[in-house]
Amino acid sequence: MELTGKIISVLEPRSGKSQASGKDWMTQEYVIETHDQYPKKMVFNIFGEDKIKQAAINPGDEVTVSFDVNAREYNGRWYNDIRAWKVDHVAAPAAEQAPQTAFEQAPQDAPFTQPSQKDDLPF
Repeated sequence: MELTGKIISVLEPRSGKSQASGKDWMTQEYVIETHDQYPKKMVFNIFGEDKIKQAAINPGDEVTVSFDVNAREYNGRWYNDIRAWKVDHVAAPAAEQAPQTAFEQAPQDAPFTQPSQKDDLPF
């Protein structure tokens, strides 16, 4: 599955030591918000210190997250786990980019012309 949006929060990383293998582990969660008419938020995590550093996610980043969803049971309750396996940084949406000025929109070598008197526009 994939979701594109803006990172609105980077939560504190959590770490520990695996009881089974004795190896250190680290996970970090992020909140992403979509750009839909009715924006949705989703919390996803990245597992592994090397993958967290490789993703280099900061608040305000525009990203496309590829993820898997899995559920697990703990003390009779079920919890969803949304784990990212790939994060691509994307350019900011066109609506957020700085608008061009009139000088940037017109070609540099376009001749200046006077509007004609026979203009049939209603305004």
